Amino acid sequence: MDYQIELRHFVYFLAVAEELHFRKAAEKLFISQPGLSTQIKQMEEILGTQLFVRDKKKVRLSPAGAYLKGEVEFILNHLEQTKKQLKLIDQGHLGEIRIGFLGSAMQNVVPNLLLDLKQEFPLIHTSLEELSNRAQIRDILHDQLDLGFVRLSRVPKGLKLKPVYEDTFSLVLPQDHPLDASTFKNIKQVSEDDFILFSQDYSPLYYDTVISICEDGGFSPKVSHKSVHAQTIFKLVENKLGIAIVPTALQDGFQMKVKFIELKRIKQRAVLSMVWKEDNRNPALKNCMDLLLKP
Repeated sequence: MDYQIELRHFVYFLAVAEELHFRKAAEKLFISQPGLSTQIKQMEEILGTQLFVRDKKKVRLSPAGAYLKGEVEFILNHLEQTKKQLKLIDQGHLGEIRIGFLGSAMQNVVPNLLLDLKQEFPLIHTSLEELSNRAQIRDILHDQLDLGFVRLSRVPKGLKLKPVYEDTFSLVLPQDHPLDASTFKNIKQVSEDDFILFSQDYSPLYYDTVISICEDGGFSPKVSHKSVHAQTIFKLVENKLGIAIVPTALQDGFQMKVKFIELKRIKQRAVLSMVWKEDNRNPALKNCMDLLLKP
C-alpha cells in the first residue's frame, strides 16, 4: 500500500522528538503507544530515513531526525501563525506583527514605533515580548517573531541587522557615592568599586563593551553581580552592592536612589539594531520597517 506524508505524521513526530519517550508522547497526543509507534515507523518508511535511534534504555534523534525536528517546528508554527493572520484579515484587520525587544528598547524606540503604527496603520495588531538577544534570534529563525530589537554586531545567515538607535553609556552610582558629574574625570576613578553587569548570555555585545570601557581606563572590572533586568541592577546599586554602566536611555522610567553620570568622552556607544528574517512574508513587517527607517 502506498502512503503519503500527512500533517498528523509531523505532529506525532514532533511529540516524540520533544519527549524522546514513546509512552509520554502517546499520552500527550491522547493516542495509544503502539499506534504512535506504527505512525512513526510508517513515516520513516515513506521518507526512507531513520528518524529515531531506539534501544532498550532510551530513544534519541538520528542526525536526520534532529534536522527534521527544526524544520517541523518551523512548519507547524508557521501554519499556526497563518491561521491567526487569516482570522485577523477576515475580521478586516491587516494582520499581526510579533516584536521582541531588550528592555532598553522600551525607553524610546518601541513606544515610538507603536505610536506610529497606531497612527499610520491602525488595523495592524502587535504583540510584544521582552527577550534576550539570543532568544530573539532563535524565535525569528523559527518564525515565532517577525522583528527584534537587539544589541548584536552580527547575526546568523538569513537574518538582516540594521542599526536604529545610538546611545551613550552612563555610570550608575548609589545616591550618596562620593563621585558626581562635577568631580568625575574618568572611569579609572571607580576602578576599586564592584561592578554589576547585564549577564553575558543576555547581551554578549553589551558585556564585552562595558569590559572594554573599563580596560580603556586601565583596569579590569571586579564583577560582583549579573542580571538580565535593569530594575534589578539599579536596585543592587541602590543598596550599595556595586555600580553599573548602562545605556543612558535606561535612566528614564525608574525611580530609585541612584545617580547617573553620562560618559560622553568615551568612544563606545550603545547601538540598538532591528533584526528580521530576509524571507519573512508577513506584509505588516515592511510597514514597521518603513516607519523605523523614515527620516
